[in-house]
Amino acid sequence: MRGMDLSRTGASAPRPTAVPPFDPELSAALEPLGNGPREPVTPGNLAARQERDAATRPRPTAEDLRADGRFEVAELTVPGLRDGPDVTLVSVRPAGRKGPLPLLYYMHGGAMIMGNAWSVLPRILREWVLPLDMAVISVEYRLAPRTRYPGPLEDCYAGLLRATGHAGELGIDADRVIVGGKSAGGGLAAALALLVRDRGGPGILGQLLLCPMLDDRGHTFSSHQMSGLGMWDLISHETAWKALLGDGYGAADLPPYAAPARATDLSGLPPAFIDVGSAEMFRDEDVAYANAIWQAGGQAELHVWPGAYHGFDGLAPQAAISKDAREARTRWLRRLLAHSRSTRSTEPRTGEPRAPGAKAVDIASPSGEW
Repeated sequence: MRGMDLSRTGASAPRPTAVPPFDPELSAALEPLGNGPREPVTPGNLAARQERDAATRPRPTAEDLRADGRFEVAELTVPGLRDGPDVTLVSVRPAGRKGPLPLLYYMHGGAMIMGNAWSVLPRILREWVLPLDMAVISVEYRLAPRTRYPGPLEDCYAGLLRATGHAGELGIDADRVIVGGKSAGGGLAAALALLVRDRGGPGILGQLLLCPMLDDRGHTFSSHQMSGLGMWDLISHETAWKALLGDGYGAADLPPYAAPARATDLSGLPPAFIDVGSAEMFRDEDVAYANAIWQAGGQAELHVWPGAYHGFDGLAPQAAISKDAREARTRWLRRLLAHSRSTRSTEPRTGEPRAPGAKAVDIASPSGEW
């Protein structure tokens, strides 16, 4: 790879010949999908792929999520910021719990071009909300290319401000909010942590970044090494980032909130959990992000799952390595929440600036809105 120009993606870029093998159980889960290259997402088929995703991706109703009364569910409308439209939040908590609960503020995956806030919730409720006695809010942010950066991130920020500002009404503890997401949602969670830090927004206890999509440039070794193997490829990668960034794609001065791997200052961030597969395109950018947090004096717990491809635990949930990954995430969340109970945060409360010069944000609600 020495001397290669990897500053741009493209099908003609050379690929390393040696690749890490897939975990046997994960490899078996790929077989029903076919061993050949999957059709990449391109500008020409993007609209059709989005329509297909909207029609086929699960979208449980509020009644489905209540699960025979085990959960309380509310779909909330939040005023957007910076002239943005209203944002929908799906709020779920264990039924019958009156005290303030810690909150997982979650962004769904889908490469910024697909997905919805409802489909991710059944698993989150089963794995974290009940076992850890916490609440979750899932954000229905706008998708690219209909909405480009910074629209989706501003949606997430508007929802976070509103949720923490109304913590008492929602029964959540504003001092114990964790932002999280998977793939594109993990990238949004990382960007949100940066934005909150720089705008002096509400305090965040931690960031749960699952195989996060962080770098628009497609120039890491793993992005070429693993392209087309597993669940993602460089053509789809470029299509998704161009849909989000438009003319800003590849710009030298792209803000880190658009692609967190561009950040040069990762100091002052909440503790992070980052996991990724050894056999996926995002491996090197995610490892580099954890390393940059350490170099800035921060906390990050990094797991690189051997032989795992992008989204492995969703495609093969019963594989041993998928179970290990879920257990590691749960242990980190449990440890973070336990520590927060014993050492309550001394940082400013919700809405108070953390530093001089923090940008003011108007979150006034029009009459009749939550």
